[in-house]
Amino acid sequence: MEYLLMIYGNEARAAEMTPGQAAEMTAAFGAYTEALKEAGVWRAGARLRPVNTATTLRAKDGKTEVLNGPYAETREQLGGYYLIDVPDLDQALAWAARCPAADYAGLEVRPVWPMAEYTHNA
Repeated sequence: MEYLLMIYGNEARAAEMTPGQAAEMTAAFGAYTEALKEAGVWRAGARLRPVNTATTLRAKDGKTEVLNGPYAETREQLGGYYLIDVPDLDQALAWAARCPAADYAGLEVRPVWPMAEYTHNA
């Protein structure tokens, strides 16, 4: 089953890192990504650009509204994700615990609901 590991952290804190700290974090994420790939569970993953580059779109009653930046104000922002394929939630949580971000950010672990299942169960 596929699980999305969503990494929520404070962008301001990350922006305060020294170049050495940033290099250390980049290396840790590289090693984690390689471990996921070697285990055959990695499907996708990426770091996201800062939240101030986001555009929010909402469509209601046939009208589209486009807003620059995030719509909701929060202390933590979605900074990246991993899509993994593991047998169950326990293994997804085990991989999430190994993620370098677990030391300083929250990881939301959520099962993916394949579109084929959704359209058949709707």
